[in-house]
Amino acid sequence: MALKVAIVGLPNVGKSTLFNALTKTAAAQAANYPFCTIEPNTGDVAVPEPRLKVLAEIAGSKEIIPSRITFVDIAGLVRGASKGEGLGNQFLANIRDCDAIAFVARCFVDDDITHVENRIDPISDLEIIETELMLADLESLERRRVQMEKRAKGGDKESQQSLRLVDLALARLNAGKPARTAEVSKEDRKAWDMLQLLTALPALYVANVDESSADKGNELSDRVAERAKADGANTVVISARIDSELAVLDEAEQMEFLESMGLAEPGLNRLIREAYALLGLQSYFTVGPKEARAWTIHIGDTAPQAAGVIHTDFEKGFIRAETIAYDDYVALKGEAKAREAGKLRAEGKSYVVKDGDVMNFLFN
Repeated sequence: MALKVAIVGLPNVGKSTLFNALTKTAAAQAANYPFCTIEPNTGDVAVPEPRLKVLAEIAGSKEIIPSRITFVDIAGLVRGASKGEGLGNQFLANIRDCDAIAFVARCFVDDDITHVENRIDPISDLEIIETELMLADLESLERRRVQMEKRAKGGDKESQQSLRLVDLALARLNAGKPARTAEVSKEDRKAWDMLQLLTALPALYVANVDESSADKGNELSDRVAERAKADGANTVVISARIDSELAVLDEAEQMEFLESMGLAEPGLNRLIREAYALLGLQSYFTVGPKEARAWTIHIGDTAPQAAGVIHTDFEKGFIRAETIAYDDYVALKGEAKAREAGKLRAEGKSYVVKDGDVMNFLFN
């Protein structure tokens, strides 16, 4: 399941520093000038999953394979991006290919790092980005609506549905609200997604703070959290600079560094988990002597759908899923004793997979 999150913000808010830390590479230039990132940098990162290590130790697995999520470092947007300013059209197209957006807001003061607007105001930064995305959506919808209306008047059912959803989106955008605030029925969801609206993508706010504020945030990040709450979104407070330093350390050194900073874990772990949850995702596990592996599925997926993530043949020929709850697997020290204790269940096609289920599929 290929999942992509766009890292979006104005120039010099810490996007590329954050991306470098996420991917543990120096692929993205973190220079102190706008548009230093000309092409979007893409990196796959593992979803932090401590349960995998526990399962691997119990089963004696030789390899641990976590779920993964892709982050895309989008070059800094500026005012007028929707009209092509700062190569804006190219970067907006890169966002359109993603499944969600992480809005990075600058919540630190550093005279050595210039701000494209010559001031430190994270809310204003977020409003500039949101406005540019809304303007891009408005232009796209108004351009497409003319042809859509002609086909709808001709009796085309699909165009009639699309036109109704276009008008719904236009109403929200013209009211100054992102398309994600519109109420869309389950029956309309597929057609709605086909509109590929930038402001319909799920959003997460990332408050990039200075090192001294990494544990509890600061006044600027508090303002971002208030804005996110009003938008029905979550906020992650992170110090990209700290996490970029952590990224080059081994596990023992990381723990020592975190303790010295009064932090329980890297901010990146919270960011990745929040992005994972934002997309409505969860993990189930397969465990054996060869590997302990996490598989990504949507919350609400059934056992056959979960099996299909491994291979489409598993879903097509699904018979049943031998399932053990994670807590039972750990408490009973593995599959054999879980089976003896009656904790291994044979689940059929209608079973809705729970987060952390340990599963083995039988199929034709």
